[in-house]
Amino acid sequence: MTFLKYDLHTHTTASDGVLSPRSLYDMALQLDIKTLAITDHDTVNGIKELMSLQERSVICKTITLISGAEFSCLLGKQILHVVALNIDLNNPLLIKHLLFMEELREQRAERIAKKLIKCKLPDTLALVKIKAAGAQIGRPHFAKVLCDLKIVESEAQAFKKYLGAGKPANVSVAWPDLEEVINVISDAGGVAVLAHPTKYNLTMSKLRRIIASFKSLGGDAIEVSYPGMNIEQQSILKYEIEKHKLMISAGSDFHTTANKWIELGRYPVVPKDIPHVLSRCLA
Repeated sequence: MTFLKYDLHTHTTASDGVLSPRSLYDMALQLDIKTLAITDHDTVNGIKELMSLQERSVICKTITLISGAEFSCLLGKQILHVVALNIDLNNPLLIKHLLFMEELREQRAERIAKKLIKCKLPDTLALVKIKAAGAQIGRPHFAKVLCDLKIVESEAQAFKKYLGAGKPANVSVAWPDLEEVINVISDAGGVAVLAHPTKYNLTMSKLRRIIASFKSLGGDAIEVSYPGMNIEQQSILKYEIEKHKLMISAGSDFHTTANKWIELGRYPVVPKDIPHVLSRCLA
């Protein structure tokens, strides 16, 4: 089945994106995107805002909105991201999970701030909360504040020097297990999609095992098209998707207009001979 232009993985200021939900929607209109999922990290505030605007006819209904979120979780010691699509935003288990994730991120922010102080840097927590402006606090907010304070020259340098894996202010988090996250998505009537599988820097043998576990725990689909992947990687993913009878999804993982190589609604060609998540989401 052929679908009109869509993007099923995007971020707004509700998490670590730079555009407000309304601004992202306006950009999608300009790019003639017909179906849009807002998938902010561990929050649904962005998509709720847009759906409310559509319901009140503040914005047009030209674009079909799909409710979503991108959940952080663990399979063993491996951090994974699972995109939830077409979820019931009023589901009690989902609401409980989102509150828990908000608490986890608050705790992580406090620990990161303390580690930066140990690096002889100023206490940045208050500034980070201002920068987040009520959104879910993530490491990019710390990176932006370190840039504002002229401690680093770029957000990339902030991660390379302080915030990245193995760096002085990196904090490990006991994210929920993959099984728990999939159960939450399922309970909310949604579709569980393993996000950007080739971005975890895993060997293909490890990635194959993760995909098998994802399927066995009730996962529904795999992102098979997103910026940065190549044809060889897509071919391998396609084989695993067909092997495990999973659906496919695609999206830009858009965060900011500053990344010229990641544009809203733009990603590699999507295979046409595999069941697509939109068949379920738009049913």
